[in-house]
This record gives sequence, C-alpha cells and structure tokens, in this order.
Amino acid sequence: MNSFRFGTVGSPQSTPAKPGGSIGAILRLRELGLDALELGWVRSVRVSEKTCQSIQGTGIEQDIAISVHAPYYINLNANETEWPKSRQRLMDAARFGFLAGATDIVFHPGSYFGQSPEIVLETALPRLESILQELEEQQIWVKLRPETMGKSAMLGSLEDTLKMSREFEMVEPCLDFAHLHARPGDGSMNSTDEWRRLLDTYAQFLGQKALRSLHGHLSGIEYTEKGERNHLTLMESDFNLDSLFTALKEFGCSGRILCESPAMENDALLMKQLWQDHFA
Repeated sequence: MNSFRFGTVGSPQSTPAKPGGSIGAILRLRELGLDALELGWVRSVRVSEKTCQSIQGTGIEQDIAISVHAPYYINLNANETEWPKSRQRLMDAARFGFLAGATDIVFHPGSYFGQSPEIVLETALPRLESILQELEEQQIWVKLRPETMGKSAMLGSLEDTLKMSREFEMVEPCLDFAHLHARPGDGSMNSTDEWRRLLDTYAQFLGQKALRSLHGHLSGIEYTEKGERNHLTLMESDFNLDSLFTALKEFGCSGRILCESPAMENDALLMKQLWQDHFA
C-alpha cells in the first residue's frame, strides 16, 4: 500500500508557547494527526546534546518521523575560503540531527556562480564524498538530501541531485515539488505526464526501490521567468496537487511530504486528506 507521512518544515504555527520548541512541535503535530517533522535549523545549528536526546525520545514516543533542514548557507561550490564553513554547517546538522533522531538531512547544494553544472559537480562531488567519509567514521548514519532548487542559477536541478545521489549510497534527493514547478519559469512541471516522466527518470537513476523512500517538500509557489519568487498556500497558487498525486500513486511511491507553505499545518492536513481520500 502506498504510504506517505505528512508534516511540516519547522514547527507548526499553532505550536503552543509551552512546551514550545521542537518538543512542542512534535506534540502539536501528533494532536493534529500529522506524523513528520523537519527541524528547521536553517540559520544555524544551535542545540545541545541533551535537547537532541529529548527530541529523539519524544519523536519515538509520538511516532513522528524526524528530519533536518540544514542551514541555508551551505554551498558545495563555495570558494576555498568559504568552503570550510559550509562543510562545518552540514556536518553539524548531520551530527546533531542524528542525535535528535533524524534519518534525513536536507540541504541546499549551492550556486553555479555562472559555471556549467558539469564543472560545478567536479567540485561538489569530491566535497560531498569527504563529508560522507567523515560521517561514516563518526558512525553518524543519516541520509544527505540535496534539495531540488527553484531558480535556474542554483545548483540543484533534478539532474544535479540525481547525479550526486547515483554516486553515493547515503545520498538521495529531496524533491521539492514546488521548486521543480517554479524552476523552468514557464508554468510547466505541473501535469501528470510531466511528473510521470520525472519519476521514471528518478527510478532509472536510482532504482525502483528509491521511489519507496521519497522525501518531498510541497507548497504553493509564486515564480517569474527566472524561477522561484516565494512560497504561497496551495489555494493561492497554480500548483496542481491532483496531477502530482496521480503520478505518485501510479508509481507506487511512498515516503514523507513536508509542507513549507505560509499556512503549513493547514496545507499539510489538506494534502494528507486528499491523499487518503483519493489516492491511498
């Protein structure tokens, strides 16, 4: 049976002040009937080991699947001066995320800086490999998920993320479906046929099994010819949820879908309801 967990990137907006924080977010998601949380460590990783242990324990107790959104300021194509800082941010997100019970670490891969994707990947892949080696040495067992990005100037096309993932066992894409729709800038990537082709390509690169552990971000989105502008609620946008869900159902996909819209828990519940009523 197809099975997706639905949840939010960051704490639900209705999380009460007490207990608040990530613990409060987990408890609130359970109250709402959602079952996944992506910890929004998007500015920096500032959390104690003790807090991480509490997050892990509460997540297990409440059956909430945990992932992490690493800081935005990570760039696999950073210059030699900036790269050590980027590397440390991703390492910190992985280390503390693992302590908090996270299985997946989502990150923005970086920028092309006007270079071709092929040239940039020549820099990015060895850097990713060195991080994975260090994580293995430290016995930090998490999957790194380069996110598909919403602007064509950013490292993070579907092909970029698939090439990174094909190289390394512990790397798989985070498919941001809204970004994939926005990136071309022309309203495409919004039909069932287009999503079918994408999922077929995904399976060709990574195998059918990878379709059973998808990690997706989803929201409405506003875009220009240059790509993503900002996130919207699903109702405010032209994103065709039925088209995406039809393709996911046909390909027998499962995994997690995390909502990033301005009304994140409301839209996450809307997605979950639609999936259960018509596609599960």
